Amino acid sequence: MRNIPVNLAGFKLRVVEEPSIKTDQDGKVKTAYGTDDPLYVVAVFAKPLATEDGYRGRGEELKVTLAANPGPVEEGELVELIAPTVSHWENEGRSGLSWKAQGVKPVTR
Repeated sequence: MRNIPVNLAGFKLRVVEEPSIKTDQDGKVKTAYGTDDPLYVVAVFAKPLATEDGYRGRGEELKVTLAANPGPVEEGELVELIAPTVSHWENEGRSGLSWKAQGVKPVTR
C-alpha cells in the first residue's frame, strides 16, 4: 500500500530542522511528480501526548517531505502536518517508512 493516511492527533510535533528544498544525493532539486514545483523537507520530533496516568512514551524524529512551500516555520515551533501519509519502501535490501504531507502549519494555542 502507498500513501496511507495517518492520524497524528495523539502526538505533539516540534520542528527540529527548519524546512528546506529537497535534493537528491547529487544536489539536484526534487520536484513534485509531473511538475517543476520543488518539494520541501522538514524534520519534526513526534512525542506522544500524556495518557491519563501521565505516561508519555518515547518519541521519534520524522523527516517529512512536503508538497508545497511551508512558508516561515522555525526550529522549536509546535506544528501540525496537513494531510500526512506514510508509505513503506524497500530498495537493495534496505527498507523503511517514507513520511509525506501536503504542508505544515503552526499550532495555535
